[in-house]
Amino acid sequence: MRNPRGLLAISGYLAGRHAPAASQSITSHHSLFFARALQILAQPEPVRLQKLAAPDSGILELRLERPEVKNAINWDVMGRLRSAIQKIQADATAKVVLVASSVPGAFCAGADLKVWICSERRLMSSSEVGEYAGSLRSTFSSFEALPIPTIAVIEGAALGGGLELALSCDLRICGENAELGLPETGLAIIPGAGGTQRLPRIVGVSRAKELIFTGRRCDAAEAVRMGLANYCVPAGEAYQKALDIAREITQKGPLGIRMAKKAINQGMEVSDMPSALAVEGECYDQLLHTQDRLEALAAFAEKRKPVYTGK
Repeated sequence: MRNPRGLLAISGYLAGRHAPAASQSITSHHSLFFARALQILAQPEPVRLQKLAAPDSGILELRLERPEVKNAINWDVMGRLRSAIQKIQADATAKVVLVASSVPGAFCAGADLKVWICSERRLMSSSEVGEYAGSLRSTFSSFEALPIPTIAVIEGAALGGGLELALSCDLRICGENAELGLPETGLAIIPGAGGTQRLPRIVGVSRAKELIFTGRRCDAAEAVRMGLANYCVPAGEAYQKALDIAREITQKGPLGIRMAKKAINQGMEVSDMPSALAVEGECYDQLLHTQDRLEALAAFAEKRKPVYTGK
């Protein structure tokens, strides 16, 4: 891809050279083309993954940056999310992931309905829509399966697939301006990226049915009351609250955190308590002889060591 300076130089040359009158329309066409190319180059990446610097080492930030459609998810965004997930999985230093938006007033508006229109301006076939939903479902499942804690930072709207992304996170922190909902039944479909399964596991079956059947939206305060969100803070302060929680997590034993997440998630999927306790036991046993545990015990013993005062 050409760099912006090169495109500017070419565009300026084409616009400023002396050309016959008959070629003015061609010159104008070139100028518009390069102006459009520059506009595309200037657009931010729709998904950005970055590591925070010390003293917040170990905290990763995944940001959605597609302001023109309030972070709606199309095929490109989906692919970039999968790429980000793979990078997080490969990063041995990662301890916590914050999922946030750079778009004021929007966490994620859900699926980009434009993906339902093909290049020939025909509606996508049922199989094509199903492929899109299946891919989104798989992407969120991969995100949910990350071994480290994930925290959704919700300011503004988290609707449809946007809420389903937040549901695939371990924690949800809302600004008081947050608006959460699964409106799919209004389009004669159902939440197809995990909403019908994750929501009842979080808020209970009856409450989930009400929200999905009616498609109604709830605010941050109600989300906290029903257990859908962990905290409701003043608008604009959700990121700081999430960062404070992430900092607390990074101070704990990283393997212990990973095993705690594994024990909770896998234990919730079995049908009886003895099997769930067996999952916990297996995770616990794997930590007994780790360097993390030895270092944590040594640090704890050092803190408890009595101080000799000379009396």
